[in-house]
Amino acid sequence: AMASPAVSPDSSSHEALSSVNSAPACSPTSDSENLSPDELELLAKLEEQNRLLEADSKSMRSMNGSRRNSGSSLVSSSSASSNLSHLEEDTWILWGRIVNEWDEWRKKKEKLLKELIRKGIPHHFRAIVWQLLCSATDMPVKNQYSELLKMSSPCEKLIRRDIARTYPEHEFFKGQDSLGQEVLFNVMKAYSLVDREVGYCQGSAFIVGLLLMQMPEEEAFCVFVRLMQEYRLRELFKPSMAELGLCIYQFEYMLQEQLPELNIHFRSQSFLTSMYASSWFLTLFLTTFPLPVATRVFDIFMYEGLEIVFRVGMALLQFNQAELVQLDMEGMSQYFQKVIPHQFDSCPDKLILRAFQVKYNPKKMKR
Repeated sequence: AMASPAVSPDSSSHEALSSVNSAPACSPTSDSENLSPDELELLAKLEEQNRLLEADSKSMRSMNGSRRNSGSSLVSSSSASSNLSHLEEDTWILWGRIVNEWDEWRKKKEKLLKELIRKGIPHHFRAIVWQLLCSATDMPVKNQYSELLKMSSPCEKLIRRDIARTYPEHEFFKGQDSLGQEVLFNVMKAYSLVDREVGYCQGSAFIVGLLLMQMPEEEAFCVFVRLMQEYRLRELFKPSMAELGLCIYQFEYMLQEQLPELNIHFRSQSFLTSMYASSWFLTLFLTTFPLPVATRVFDIFMYEGLEIVFRVGMALLQFNQAELVQLDMEGMSQYFQKVIPHQFDSCPDKLILRAFQVKYNPKKMKR
């Protein structure tokens, strides 16, 4: 049990998720006495959905060749669409309740909350739920924000240069005088002033950009400060990048243990883990996947921390092992850039599902 509502994602895996090797089914645990009948029914619905997706992704894998265009996700089959709109309506009502009774959900219905977040936070609730998840709702630093903007930062030139490269395809950030670039500059500059040691770190603009697509700049600033402080991100972005080295080392360990054949192939081609995985950790897949998929991963990151990056990364390698072992270094680089990003565009749920089937042992990782 967590004493304070503040998040420490490193320890949030205290349920030793490694035991969840099958689909992330929530067998009603000690939590269930706090759940009302309709909440239990919702859990059952979600599990049913997981099972369908699971069966679907198995059949999808076997048709290897036509894997790309089988958009047979739950959503796209028309018979499911009427059920879906009901489920959607239920989900809305439910999330409205969750936000209103946040502390109770956080303390007593953790398991169900976790499961719902894995299913994706509904678009219109993201701003408030992300703020609640990282306890950024009433931070004193928010009141300093407008003052920080009046100061000048040694990082300004650097920030300006990088901002144009952040989400260049996205409407909100197009053009030098776009609103997006303006607020992105503001938040990055303000952060560089409150954290002089880290200052401005490349890659972090993608995270802030995603926050700004959901919420006003003061709020995005507060959430970013929290993410840096509480989620290992500050360590990742420190100039030495020692923490990134650690993440890569831990990821390599998992690769060696779980996909030995692929690991040997990577080595034979001098294809280093850092070549493909660094951006996964630094931008939380925001520079890998299209936004709808990356945002789903980010939802989970907000509750469960960096563990989800390891899980999704391993899931991608498992999913593609057969193809990768046949490619040389150049081929693999291309494959990581061109093929891997779009495999789950039509069915982010399948990616999430596979990620939670990956074996992950927090104790081992700490060690």
